[in-house]
Amino acid sequence: MTLKYELRTKQTIDTINQLLDSGIKKISVLIRHSDRFFSEDARLEPFMGLTDGGKKFAVEFGTNLRPIPLPRLYSSFLGRCIETAFLIDKGFTKKNNQAIDHNCLDVMLSPFYIKDMEKAVHAVEKQGSLKFLRDWFDNKIDDSIMEDPQKTADLLCEFMKDKIKNLKTNQMAICVSHDWNIYPLKEFKLGLKLEAAGEVGYLDGLVFFEKGNQYYITNYQTDPVLL
Repeated sequence: MTLKYELRTKQTIDTINQLLDSGIKKISVLIRHSDRFFSEDARLEPFMGLTDGGKKFAVEFGTNLRPIPLPRLYSSFLGRCIETAFLIDKGFTKKNNQAIDHNCLDVMLSPFYIKDMEKAVHAVEKQGSLKFLRDWFDNKIDDSIMEDPQKTADLLCEFMKDKIKNLKTNQMAICVSHDWNIYPLKEFKLGLKLEAAGEVGYLDGLVFFEKGNQYYITNYQTDPVLL
């Protein structure tokens, strides 16, 4: 089974660089993992790794990062995110001959908002992921299956802000996650409805930053929004 999503390395890197060029010092980035394999068997979903193309894209993402600030890597505990973070590290360190801290796993970058995986997977198989997401955002999914979507977005915002607060000088947090961790932030924080904004691509990202003791979120589709 093959699904195709846009590769959005350039858009994510450009957004980061525009902020750096404007004098922003503290940044955390939430990105989707790179291109990966799919399976018809939903039970195999957590075990699908990156394609050869996806591995190449992840390395290239790392090589496209500026040497300063140094990336501080975090990821979901699912293999495709760990693999993406590892290869971003390899791309960055090979280009810059600069060792960085090892990737740290964090449950907040994983699908923590899914309370009943079996029922959620069944619903997605029945109606498709975009319809399921719309029902989730419209509070039509029972809260025994999915966490409240607004609360999910709030929790992710706090997580990304905490990553900024804990950065050392000349560091930037790169957090490798899933498209479903990004959609609620686009919906509830950026006002980008999934039907109009389009699907979250590979290495597609949201950029959080601090300016004047306030925190903002942005991406390539919109101006910064105060959190």
